[in-house]
Amino acid sequence: MGNADSKLHFRKAVIQLTTKTQPVEASDDAFWDQFWADTAISIQDAFALVPAAEIRAVREESPSNLATLCYKAVEKLVQGADSGCPSDKERQIVLNCTRLLTRVLPYIFEDADWRGFFWSNVPGAGRAGVRGSSSSSSPLAESLLMAIADLLFCPDFTESTEDIQSMDSCEYIWEAGVGFAQSPPHNYLHDLNRAELLKLLLTCFSEAMYLSPSTSDSRNPWVSFFCSTDDRHALPLFTSLLNVVCAYDPVGYGIPYNHLLFWDQREQLVELAVQILVVTLEHEVDPAAATALDQLETPGSPFAPDDHEDFGFILKGIARLLNNPLAQTYLPHSTKKIQFHQELLTLFWKLCDFNKKFLFFVLKSSDVLDMLVPILFYLNDARADQSRLGLMHIGVFILLLLSGERNFGVRLNKPYLVRVPMDIPVFTGSHADLLIVIFHKIITSGHQRLQPLYDCLLTIIVNVSPYLKSLSMVAANKLLHLLEAFSTPWFLFTSAQNHHLVFFLLEVFNNIIQYQFDGNFNLVYAVIRKRSIFHQLANLPTDTAAIQKALQRIRKSPPAVSRAGSTEREAMEGSRPAAPAEPGTLKASLEATPAIDKLTEKSQVSVDGTMVTLKNRSSTQAAADTSAVAAASDTEPTLNKTDVTVVLSSHWCSQVLLWKAKLPLQTIMRLLQVLVPQVEKICIDKGLTDESEILKFLQHGTLVGLLPVPHPILIRKYQANASTTMWFRTYMWGVIYLRNVDPPVWYDTDVRLFEIQRI
Repeated sequence: MGNADSKLHFRKAVIQLTTKTQPVEASDDAFWDQFWADTAISIQDAFALVPAAEIRAVREESPSNLATLCYKAVEKLVQGADSGCPSDKERQIVLNCTRLLTRVLPYIFEDADWRGFFWSNVPGAGRAGVRGSSSSSSPLAESLLMAIADLLFCPDFTESTEDIQSMDSCEYIWEAGVGFAQSPPHNYLHDLNRAELLKLLLTCFSEAMYLSPSTSDSRNPWVSFFCSTDDRHALPLFTSLLNVVCAYDPVGYGIPYNHLLFWDQREQLVELAVQILVVTLEHEVDPAAATALDQLETPGSPFAPDDHEDFGFILKGIARLLNNPLAQTYLPHSTKKIQFHQELLTLFWKLCDFNKKFLFFVLKSSDVLDMLVPILFYLNDARADQSRLGLMHIGVFILLLLSGERNFGVRLNKPYLVRVPMDIPVFTGSHADLLIVIFHKIITSGHQRLQPLYDCLLTIIVNVSPYLKSLSMVAANKLLHLLEAFSTPWFLFTSAQNHHLVFFLLEVFNNIIQYQFDGNFNLVYAVIRKRSIFHQLANLPTDTAAIQKALQRIRKSPPAVSRAGSTEREAMEGSRPAAPAEPGTLKASLEATPAIDKLTEKSQVSVDGTMVTLKNRSSTQAAADTSAVAAASDTEPTLNKTDVTVVLSSHWCSQVLLWKAKLPLQTIMRLLQVLVPQVEKICIDKGLTDESEILKFLQHGTLVGLLPVPHPILIRKYQANASTTMWFRTYMWGVIYLRNVDPPVWYDTDVRLFEIQRI
């Protein structure tokens, strides 16, 4: 009954606030204490008992009362941080204020007129209860952030120490790992309190959600201040969050079904920790947000990571968590499966992109393959689900970043022995084969919105191709099938950019033939078998009649790359097909995928192995090509279909002539010229019908001195820019919005950074 009475009392206080037409004085403690001192509410209660409509009504009709509510709640947090919350009542007041602010802040942010409220001096807030308010020099936001930081290292509330004034938070990091060797005893109440404060902190940072993409290129003041040197807890908190995430083990001692028998109090803390990390590491826009990680590299810092020990701890921790959903057990559903893999992938991306030392450590380590397999698993599993389009992008962008370094391509030659059930053909081969097979699956059976990623997928294969020693027959056939599908006039004439896919695939074949011919007899055999594809490309029609015929076919049926012509084998045992999203599933909109020439910069590998950056070819001509096609299409209202087709086909004639002349077919044609007669002669002389004998012949063959001079290896390395920065910000906040459903912190608020859509 006591809890029910407490909720009723709190609800009455809310009603009083919403119905008062006159401002309530900040000094009226009897009124304001009803919200935090005389009640005990959970975070769920705060959301249920303070409806959105009533918050907006107070904001519009009694703005001074909403301002005073926020000010008084911050004041109580500051007082709690200063006193150290020695009593249960003070701790309850802090928690109540934390929950109330978490509920109210999104409605402050959604109104442009209120957005600067926390960064201004509050009228009438002259009491010394809030830091700096007596001198009117410290905005309310800074007092709130400093109070949260202090409370996250508060004795007997979030820490097991005793004196908040004398404590050095660097000595009370929450978990062993980077910069800290001791593992403090776990206290589930401390973890719960930390989670409450982190949720409020994340809500403070979420002001970015309420700015449209066109206006959100300014720095996030909440993140900038919290991660600056003004916050003495920034570094130990960053380290605590990183260690909590990387040390987390959802499986524990491996007791089957333990997650059904015991509540895992760490899971919520870990999820919030990784979300705070990815927000604060958005350093491109918030240089101050990088302060903590900068200090991790400062010589002499107690947190300076050892390149092997600390980086190894981070990499193994993230890889272990990403591999968790892939774990196979004899008892179905007996192991806990984490759900925050998108946040982990984003964190891994941020760490690699920000800290080049960490990226090079990852590439030198064999553990990089422990990252590759789960990424490929998630890509394959999400390919049919439009609600997971962002997951597809982040996985591909990570692989694009890694593929720009030689070590990644070399690592892919390691045999793939761990059989994670995926609905792909069974094969025996390397991690490179796995990558190619899954990319083929994405292209041939993914949904249409994945087409902007085709360039990225093929660029990854191009980048690693000079280092692939021996592709399996399955992977070789997949590459030939993609070339066959992309080189049909039906597909080539759909877009002014589609011929780029053919150029990428030809570059893959050329790289392997020129630099890894000896071990790739499977690919050479597949090229010989499918030689008609290359002859058709060499003889691609450029006359108006043929192009007009292809364009008419496109009008009747838009092209799609299908599995037709691809040899499919039985899928792995225990796998399940990729499923589309359930109707009604929520998803956050994304910014447009940047073009591949905006995503990458070209580097040429020199004779000594070093890379020389090349200037990207101007995309002006490509843009002009696209504009010409669009202009021709725009004439449709005034021209009949036949006239439009003629306009388009005349344009295509000139374009096809331009890029057809640049098709890099010389190496492949020379290979066919030399090997096809030899293979045909052996088949006739020995009466061969078994391909194994032909493969044996090719395995011991050589083309030394017969091929053109090897071309320089060209690598397209990921390059950050304003477009990618905005894409990642939109994706990151969309994930955070959708993942925080208990309580639904931002649900039904007027977010502008993205749109929430139903499948």
